[in-house]
Amino acid sequence: MKPQLKRLRDQVVVLTGATSGIGLATARRAADRGARLVLAARNEDALRQLAFELSRKGCEALPVVADVGIEEDMRRVATEAVNRFGGIDTWINNAGVSIFGRLEEVAMEDHRQLFQTNFWGVVHGSLAAVEHMRQQGGAIINLGSEVSDRAVPLQGMYSASKHAVKGFTDALRMEVEEAGLPLSVTLIKPAAIDTMFVAHAKNYLEVEPQLPPPIYAPEVAADAILHAAEFPTRDLFVGGAAKAISSAAHFAPRMMDRIMERMMFSQQKSSMPPRDRSVHSLYKPRADLQERQGYPGVVFRNSVYTSAATRPKTTLTAAAAGLGVLAWLMMRERRPANRAPVAHLPADQRPAGALVAEYRATEHRPPDMRPGPEPTPVAP
Repeated sequence: MKPQLKRLRDQVVVLTGATSGIGLATARRAADRGARLVLAARNEDALRQLAFELSRKGCEALPVVADVGIEEDMRRVATEAVNRFGGIDTWINNAGVSIFGRLEEVAMEDHRQLFQTNFWGVVHGSLAAVEHMRQQGGAIINLGSEVSDRAVPLQGMYSASKHAVKGFTDALRMEVEEAGLPLSVTLIKPAAIDTMFVAHAKNYLEVEPQLPPPIYAPEVAADAILHAAEFPTRDLFVGGAAKAISSAAHFAPRMMDRIMERMMFSQQKSSMPPRDRSVHSLYKPRADLQERQGYPGVVFRNSVYTSAATRPKTTLTAAAAGLGVLAWLMMRERRPANRAPVAHLPADQRPAGALVAEYRATEHRPPDMRPGPEPTPVAP
């Protein structure tokens, strides 16, 4: 049965990992568009603050304290959503965390905890959603990554968890379609996004980690997620860079091995000393309620590729965009990291605590480092 998805303003949306990064951006944008929200996260104070913020905009928001790694918590989220709103129209499995370090250096208990959140959290949420949505239908949206298709060193177990999310999501989609359930199952695969991802990750490196460019704003991912909530979509890349890396990995995997070996070790290491290694979100939530950490370089506010991919009549444009971004990535000059501040960010998106102090040393961004749109691709 083909899913018939409602307009967002008529939907009840369940969102995990709602108090930070992509989840927070998605919650705010969904609220602006009239959706009723069930917000799930581990941090009760942040959840209540977010629910209050959204309620002042006229949004009905139900905060539910829950850990996605605990199956009973996800079942409780579903039950509370149904009890409050009478049903669920979209379920978004967004919560996730990472670890920076070589695989053999990371403690096995940390590997297992990452999988408990990133993979089993998606499993728990998806199956709870199917149980409650199988009759009325709706959308299940899982957050994968560009590393669902192409692993990167120094985030090996994160890559493995996102590969697993892709496998589970693809299998779930086939099973619900074969059973004739009116459910759309989508995998979202973002490129690197300027969120609290690094600040929340556990770090084993000798320096503070960083994400390799290009970097996209969290609202680019949020818009892709909300598109999938209204239009049945198999999978969707966020950022032309994600599509380019996936395509290159498919057609030239050994070449990508060599590129990763040459570039990804250095590009994931900043010039800053590591922060307190006990400060991370692997086991306990952080206190922040922020969309962005404040990447010090260029942050793309939109993606030509993703915009084209969300419009069915522009598939060729999307393909050209992906190829154009790949060409741009291969030809662009490498720029030194950590050379720009975050003073341009709104107050609610700036780094918290010590990170603010670290970046305040510089107060002006060179013109070539100001955030802007993704480079316009040139069709081959």
